[in-house]
Amino acid sequence: MHIFRIPGILPILFPNWRWRENKGEKAVYLTFDDGPHPEITPWAIQKLAEYEAKATFFCVGENAEKYPDVIKLIEKNGHKTGNHTQNHLKGWENADADYINNVKKATVQLPGSLFRPPYGRIKPSQAKKLRNQGFEIVMWSLLSCDYDPKLNREKSLKKLMTHSRNGSIVVFHDSEKAFENLKFLLPAYLEFLKNKGFAMKVLP
Repeated sequence: MHIFRIPGILPILFPNWRWRENKGEKAVYLTFDDGPHPEITPWAIQKLAEYEAKATFFCVGENAEKYPDVIKLIEKNGHKTGNHTQNHLKGWENADADYINNVKKATVQLPGSLFRPPYGRIKPSQAKKLRNQGFEIVMWSLLSCDYDPKLNREKSLKKLMTHSRNGSIVVFHDSEKAFENLKFLLPAYLEFLKNKGFAMKVLP
């Protein structure tokens, strides 16, 4: 079972985390997790350029170290990077100090305040400590579930289109396991957003 849309209770329980942006502006905020990847990230950037779309790439620090030229490509094309930990850690499975240090290690390659926890799994105590150190916890409104090889792509696309709203934060993945689904979902979703008049912006 896939949860494409965040349950409404979560933003109420965790109001200091970012779930959605300005509801008064007709804009959607596309995000990509787990990269950068030397082939998939440039492919995504090319597709975004075809629709004059901008996005925020939440990168894993160790991947950014391996592919600094891809980080430069992201920035050169007017996109933005965010922190996705150094080693793609699950917050629930790590002590607070270890998790915070891993996030801070990634800032060497990925400076800035935007942070998204891998898998969306972070302890409230970890989130509080990161926020106290100036990080913004960025979650999402809509999840494509492109990482699942058994994904019903048509259903995913329909859910994304049906539930897109002003300020929606949408998650894709520029990773090998997601690429086949991404090739189907991203161009079709970009076409939909363009036809509906949505701007596609980086996270502020």
